[in-house]
Amino acid sequence: MSDPVERPGRPGIPWLLAVVAIVLVGALAFAIGRFSTFGLLSEATGATAGPNAADAGFARDMQVHHSQAVEMAMIEYRSTADEELRVLAYDIATAQAGQRGEMYGWLVGWGLPQSGDPLMSWMSGTGHDHGAGAEATTAELEAAMGMADDDEMARLQEASGTTQDCLFLDLMIRHHAGAIEMTDAVVELGSDPRVIDTARHMGQNQTAEIAAMQDIQERLGCSA
Repeated sequence: MSDPVERPGRPGIPWLLAVVAIVLVGALAFAIGRFSTFGLLSEATGATAGPNAADAGFARDMQVHHSQAVEMAMIEYRSTADEELRVLAYDIATAQAGQRGEMYGWLVGWGLPQSGDPLMSWMSGTGHDHGAGAEATTAELEAAMGMADDDEMARLQEASGTTQDCLFLDLMIRHHAGAIEMTDAVVELGSDPRVIDTARHMGQNQTAEIAAMQDIQERLGCSA
């Protein structure tokens, strides 16, 4: 008797089902993030009553960062013929959609807006600010965070085969490296134990994914 639900890495699963899964994961994570903020999970998480500027800034900026990662991962998931990459793209999309929903829930629970100060302003003056100054443009700040620009996203969308796979790996490795700078910063600067714990695990997971992507680059013969 066959499994009622195919694993995401198996050929043939409609990408629309993956999109639905990502939406559901994000909604569940939002609920968890919101309820834990109100103390319903405080005993398990050790959450405190109020965040500082780093906690809030991290929650806002990482949502922006994760949104692009989900978009890139879904482009790759829909198009790649490489099953290892397809599974990795699915894992990145679902994990980061869930984390994005959780961070949205934190801000709702804290009674704070989802947008605020310029990107990375909460990191200013530390060893983790990527050298971005207060007068930098949004595009410059996004680049400092390792995000792809519009031209790169268009190239990823239009590419195919190994060219697309290698471009995805290059962009996502850079993207993850930018995220790790942010997780390191909030671990140092944040005050909410739940935020710090989430950031620490996020950094560990993305470090492992970078290593996996570098191995795939070598297997595919991607140029440096």
